[in-house]
Amino acid sequence: MVVQHIQKAAVLGSGVMGSGIAAHLANIGIPSLLLDIVPRGLTKEEESKGLTLNDTEIRNKFAAGALKKLLKQKPAPLTSKKNVQLITVGNLEDDVEKLKDVDWIIEVVVENLDVKKQVFEKVEKHRKPGSIVSSNTSGISIEEMAAGRSEEFRRHFLGTHFFNPPRYLKLLEVIPTKDTAPEVLNYMKAFGEDVLGKGVVLAKDTPNFIANRIGTYGLLKTVQEMLASGLSAGEVDSITGPLIGRPKSATFRTLDVVGLDTFIHVANNVYEQVEGEEKRVFAVPDFMKNMRDNGWIGAKSGQGFFKKEGKSILELNPETMEYSERKKLKAASVEMAKQQKGNSAKWKTLVYADDKAGVFLWKILAPVLAYSAELTGVIADDIVAIDQAMKWGFGWEQGPFEVWDSIGLEQSVQKMEAEGLTVPIWVKEMIANGSASFYKEENGETYFYHNSEYERVPVNEKTIDLKKLKKQGKVLKKNSGASLIDVGDGVVLLEFHSPNNAIGMDIVQMLNYAVEETEKNYKGLVIGNEGKNFCVGANLAMILMEVQDDNLWEVDMVVKGFQQAMMKVKYSSKPVVAAPFSMTLGGGTEVCLPAAHIQASSETYMGLVEAGVGLIPGGGGNKELYIRHLERMANGVQFDLQAVANTVFETIATAKTSTSAAEARENNFLSQADGISVNGDHLLYDAKQAALHLYERGYRAPKRKKVPVVGETGYATLLLGARAMLKSGFISEHDFNIASKLAYVIAGGKLPFGTEVDEDYLLDLEREAFLSLIAEPKSQQRMQHMLVKGKPLRN
Repeated sequence: MVVQHIQKAAVLGSGVMGSGIAAHLANIGIPSLLLDIVPRGLTKEEESKGLTLNDTEIRNKFAAGALKKLLKQKPAPLTSKKNVQLITVGNLEDDVEKLKDVDWIIEVVVENLDVKKQVFEKVEKHRKPGSIVSSNTSGISIEEMAAGRSEEFRRHFLGTHFFNPPRYLKLLEVIPTKDTAPEVLNYMKAFGEDVLGKGVVLAKDTPNFIANRIGTYGLLKTVQEMLASGLSAGEVDSITGPLIGRPKSATFRTLDVVGLDTFIHVANNVYEQVEGEEKRVFAVPDFMKNMRDNGWIGAKSGQGFFKKEGKSILELNPETMEYSERKKLKAASVEMAKQQKGNSAKWKTLVYADDKAGVFLWKILAPVLAYSAELTGVIADDIVAIDQAMKWGFGWEQGPFEVWDSIGLEQSVQKMEAEGLTVPIWVKEMIANGSASFYKEENGETYFYHNSEYERVPVNEKTIDLKKLKKQGKVLKKNSGASLIDVGDGVVLLEFHSPNNAIGMDIVQMLNYAVEETEKNYKGLVIGNEGKNFCVGANLAMILMEVQDDNLWEVDMVVKGFQQAMMKVKYSSKPVVAAPFSMTLGGGTEVCLPAAHIQASSETYMGLVEAGVGLIPGGGGNKELYIRHLERMANGVQFDLQAVANTVFETIATAKTSTSAAEARENNFLSQADGISVNGDHLLYDAKQAALHLYERGYRAPKRKKVPVVGETGYATLLLGARAMLKSGFISEHDFNIASKLAYVIAGGKLPFGTEVDEDYLLDLEREAFLSLIAEPKSQQRMQHMLVKGKPLRN
């Protein structure tokens, strides 16, 4: 018997990881019990209140305390604070019988095998047959945990290792035992991808599984090489971050974020279970143990490898254990690599360079590549699982085998062997057999080397790969800013690919063409892409340049063209679905609002943020957000029109941006009918399905309606609040100027309250206000500052 659908879960252990998993479950709508141990004693404060160890408040205090922390943590574990209502707290004594009502029990208690086994003994007495039980251990043997349990328990037991924080990190390592039922494993893999939104990798039951095994090895190799080379933590971080396709936190800032106590525990877990050279690498250097003993464990203690003093960042000298100004490594190879396009050119420039940076990077990279190859088949079945684990768990742009291909397999192996590094036999046999890379492409499909031959990389059917479709000749039309791609089943997709996906005339032209082509020949249109962000707004540099050249008429033409394109999207006879994700700001939000449907990634940060650069939305955003608020009001029920105008005005004037798609729904950027995709890899597929669903239901373009506005009296009301903020010093004169023009647009100008106007009238007001602001020197200063500094100027 296997649970066919997980409707309710229980999380045992309410620490940072346990509460984070409960929060992630709540984010996707799954209620959970959060249980922890009963405290053994009272604090003085609790005693002074007359509380006893028998009071529920005390018995549940660990889980209840974790719940309160969820609401304050940053980055936020919850996509909406309302989701906390889906978590019920309790303890492992009074509430353990409630496990009979749940479909999935996740153990996240202390990393101690005996403790975990005691918990599972208790769980087995209360769980219902068929419920799935898993451990979130970061490396204790899954097989050993299940020892002594019944066959039915063991068939439904496996490891599910989330990465912290569970909301944001994509990797989920699923670790079956020899007894785990195949149907349970298959169900949890599909559930992990489709419901939890994770990148699921099947790992073998070995110390620290995949990502932590290789990641910890790489970090310790980097520490050891830093000590040997005499470089500082700051110098190492300056070349082991984005330069080589790794996160901004690079090496030592990553250790500070993770916490040195946690890292040492993970390293020791492998150290105690391996032998020889591997054991030597996993031996944590003494200075790091001293740091831990001093309490210098990183961000949570205020200092680690780095600490902040005033505005300065100081780095730790491991020899003197004193802090000094953080340094950066300067080398010719680093400057050359920054100019290179493409991973292969960048990597080759760095690792084959004979300067400090090149030598260091080679010495930390080569052992990790050889180690990854040595563990292939040991920690995972194939190289794909290892590459995916490092990309999804550690934020690497390329996995180790993809990097190895980038630096050139034969050339690098020759260099490794010349330096006495042992290269696994299977890699040398692969080269001898004439295979020059771990991956290859044929007819738009990617293949990987496995068991002496190439196999196709498995692809989830819910993943639409635009790069592959382009290689297969599916591009119908393109220009410098966008491409129209046939994604099959009668649906086309408009992909933005201008720098930063910024909207200019090239994208506007393709928007118009895409809608016209869809109306003639297709069932629906999706607007989406696979960039870093969906769209961060209009092409600010182009607009500023035109204004400074006194080409205001050209800006007027661009803005008007953008407005008209958005109206074309809104009133298309075929459904247009927008698929936003990550930063969807300014013009990016304006592209979404008129669409027939928005299918947003769960991690979508939407907002009309133009006030930050001295402007107001110019592409119809004010109008569309106002209409969305009106449409949310129940038909036939009297509502406060002024309150609607006030809310929209405040949202745009303060550049309010959602911190998730759930919050975007609360802010009315998304409607209740719009969709949210938890798995970002499935976003374009989900958007395509939404377009097909609308078409098959007989989609008709919305009818044009008049829009009621608050007019002159409403305008005066909107200005009252802004004027009060000006007088109290919260906003500048120019902020007030922007707010007054925005208020005029939202109010619909100087008309009687309740006048109904058409959309074109509101668009004209919007465009006039936009153009008047863009001509002002203070707005131009704000735009210039944003382009140069990347942050708003308050002038």
